[in-house]
Parts: sequence; C-alpha cells; structure tokens
Amino acid sequence: MEGADMGTAGGTAGVARADVKTAGVGTTTALGRMSALARAELILLGRAKATLFAAVLVPLVLPFSVRSGVDQMDLAGTGLSVGSILLPSSIGFSLLFAVYSALVSVYAARREELVLKRLRTGELRDMEILSGAALPSVVIGVVQCLVLTAAFGVALDAGVPKAPHLALLGLLLGLVMCPALAAVTANFSKSVEGAQVAAMPLMLVSMFGSGTFIPLEVLPDRLARFCQVLPLTPVITLIRGGWTGNLSAYEALGALVTAVAWTVLAVFAVRRWFRWEPRR
Repeated sequence: MEGADMGTAGGTAGVARADVKTAGVGTTTALGRMSALARAELILLGRAKATLFAAVLVPLVLPFSVRSGVDQMDLAGTGLSVGSILLPSSIGFSLLFAVYSALVSVYAARREELVLKRLRTGELRDMEILSGAALPSVVIGVVQCLVLTAAFGVALDAGVPKAPHLALLGLLLGLVMCPALAAVTANFSKSVEGAQVAAMPLMLVSMFGSGTFIPLEVLPDRLARFCQVLPLTPVITLIRGGWTGNLSAYEALGALVTAVAWTVLAVFAVRRWFRWEPRR
C-alpha cells in the first residue's frame, strides 16, 4: 500500500517540479525557493494516502493505546505522573511518525523518481532541496504536538511545563534532528518500498529505548545509561524535564550536547554521502 501510494505521488512529480519552477521565477532568496518547493511537496504528500495516514493519524492514536500500560507502572519515587509520561511520549511519536518516518519515504521516492537530481540543476541548493521537502512534514509534526499537548493537558491534568524553555528546546532539536536522520536513513533503501523497512530499526529503538514507551527512570541503571545516548532520548528528556521541572542543569546540558552531536553527525553524513539519484 505504501509503495502504491508513493508511486501515485511519483506520477505527479512532473507537475510538482513545474510548480517549483513557476513559483521560483523571480525568487532569489533561500526562503522563497524552499517555500515554493514545500508547496509542491505538500501536493505530493496529500496524494500519498498511506504516508499521510501514518503521519497524521498514528501519532494521535498511539499515545492513548499505551495509556493502560503506563497506568500499571510503579512511579513511586520517580517524580513522574501519568501525564508527564504520556505527553512527552506523544510528542516523540509525532516526531517519529509524522517527521522521521514520513520523510524517509519522501526522500526515497523523490530520489527514485529523479526529482532530486533534476532540482539540483536549478537555483535550489542541496540543503534547500532537502529542507523544502521536509517543511510539510515538520509543520504536521508541530501541529500534532500542539494538539496533543492541549488534549493531554485537559484529559490528564498535565498542566503547564514548569521549565517551558527546556520543553521548547527539546522540540526544536527534534524537529531539526529527525529530518537529518531521515535523509541518512533514505540512503539505506534501494527502493521506495524498502524505505519503511530501513526506517524501522531506529523507530523501534527510539520507541522502546528513548523514553517514549518506558521512561528511563524505571529502567535498570545500566540499561538507562546506554539508552541515554540514543538519538531521540535527549529530545524526550528535555521535553519531559520541561514539564516536571526535575531536570538539573547538568542533565539538561548533557541532553543538549547529545542531541546536538547526533544532529551534527547526521548533517555531516547527509552532506558527505546522501545519494541524489537511484543506484544503478
């Protein structure tokens, strides 16, 4: 189903490229060029039904499906509540499904359709192409995070974050890191159909080891220390610490350094090894 939908999107790729070129006439700024590309990408994303479904609905439903498991956790002495677990987890799901997973498919599909290769012959720079293609998914992720924050704030009495700067910092880092990781992951897929298979390892590790399903506070110390260096862990740590206010300056700095390190590493890998055309 995923491959069929992305194939449908491929049939409209030529129209989208024309939209980019038309919108780009007289557009000399990077923001203008990326906006033109983002509008064209939004058209394609709207026609890829399976990708759109996974990006929009799954992150909204998944947090409620894990509510029963969170209710059974022993949170005594952790400083956590059901709300402070589920709310950051829901944001993590949005980053994984709406941004990371969706963009792995997008980058792989546009590469296989030769869209990326052709866009490089115009005014758009490499990072503008990747960033413009990522904008619709990033916007969907931001909207989801706002909706879920409001919903859990009311349903679970999660309240407002005690350290909002940490929550905002964590979200911003996630919105930058996930597209970069998606571009790296797309390199490991030889086809559009294989894109989601390539994305699964990081998604599974992030869901079970980065504090989305199970908070690090309830894990054994040795396992928790290992999980702290996973890509999404510092993002969830900062967001959860922003709500609870229990994150020390040292812990916040450690999470920030880890997130920045993963982002820089991913951007370097994209600049160095990203494939702009299919492997023949």
